[in-house]
Amino acid sequence: MATHAFLLAAALLSLSCFHAIASDPSLLQDFCVVDKMSTVRVNGFPCKGAKDVVAEDFFFRGLHMAGNTTNKQGSAVTPVNVAQIAGLNTLGISLARIDYAPFGLNPPHTHPRATEILTVLEGSLYVGFVTSNPDNKLFTKVLKKGDVFAFPEGLIHFQFNYGTKSAVALAALSSQNPGVITVANAVFGSKPSISDDVLAKAFQVDKHTVDRIQAQF
Repeated sequence: MATHAFLLAAALLSLSCFHAIASDPSLLQDFCVVDKMSTVRVNGFPCKGAKDVVAEDFFFRGLHMAGNTTNKQGSAVTPVNVAQIAGLNTLGISLARIDYAPFGLNPPHTHPRATEILTVLEGSLYVGFVTSNPDNKLFTKVLKKGDVFAFPEGLIHFQFNYGTKSAVALAALSSQNPGVITVANAVFGSKPSISDDVLAKAFQVDKHTVDRIQAQF
């Protein structure tokens, strides 16, 4: 009996901890549509009055349209988060369409506030993520149309279209505002720039190499 009680207590504690560390807080009402006119600053966004909420607050049009992949990476992300749908505020979910030109790359990046689950709609993708220190283990998979792959919250991940045809994927994320940190942009394109001394030592290269890479960003 004591063992069962202990296990029950442990299960309840686990559940409470899960909710405590969730990326977005749980709802305390049906919805909390963003009040874009408010000057109040909170962790998230303030709500507008329920009587002022309309269907358009939960609506987005245009995800059927391909993004412009004529850029250095050959990819384009069309986000649908709280910035596009005000009604997503406090709902803890968002999504994005990603278009890839042939040999296009969604470069290594992280979502600091969300787990991502990606579904390939067209084409084929080579995807992967890297675990945290000290292991830095790489998990990869080649995905085809209809395949699904999950990227754990906060871990560096990528998608690469190694084929000669365009690819399309749809990603769901466990936050209204998952955030994105593209590794190369953050490290080599920060403003102001990170010191050459720091980057040269971190990457074990000379300062001229650092300067050449920074010039790309």
